[in-house]
Amino acid sequence: MTDIDYSIIVKIITWAPGVIFAITLHEWAHGFMAHRFGDPTPRVMGRLTLNPLPHIDLVWTILIPGLMLVTSLLTTGQPFVFGGAKPVPVNPRNFRGAPRMAMFWVAAAGPMMNLILASLCALSFHIIVFLPDYFYEPIGHMLIAAIQMNVLLAVFNLFPLPPLDGGRMAVAVARPPVDRWLSYLEPLGLPIIMVLAFSGGLGKVIFPILVMFNMFFLEMAGLFV
Repeated sequence: MTDIDYSIIVKIITWAPGVIFAITLHEWAHGFMAHRFGDPTPRVMGRLTLNPLPHIDLVWTILIPGLMLVTSLLTTGQPFVFGGAKPVPVNPRNFRGAPRMAMFWVAAAGPMMNLILASLCALSFHIIVFLPDYFYEPIGHMLIAAIQMNVLLAVFNLFPLPPLDGGRMAVAVARPPVDRWLSYLEPLGLPIIMVLAFSGGLGKVIFPILVMFNMFFLEMAGLFV
């Protein structure tokens, strides 16, 4: 095994726990919030679970992120991942109260969960500092990767274009006819996002926000003073 192959394996192992937890709890949060508003669909469909397997999509969770991770590590040496999980099925007609605001909070729950996880990972540094170096170093790298993954998932999903969470939130709060215009974009949302991602346009928009949040959580972890 070459040094390059070993380095890639180490980075994949370092990033894998953060990716799995970030995606699983992101989707669970959507289902949990929908359930709280009276919609049993996520529970009935088996998506109100912390088991990552029901949330995994072969193409978007495994193939595309894996290909992008390996390609980015080989070409730039820096990990870049784009992907997602199976969307949690939700039926707004089951929501109690105002369905638009319920949909807003269901959509917001995923990114909010990722920011909570990033906070917990950052605070964990104040606990693992007491571990021996041979434990502290690998766990520390995993926690940093988890912070970066959760920040990426939160910021990316808050982009205000359906079917991303930010787009669903925008539809919920926008006034007519803007809400309808945004809804009409949903079938084109993923192709538009893919074009923006691979052209570099999406990165230019979200990169400064990613840096700001990552610095915030790393300072919370005590890694910058």
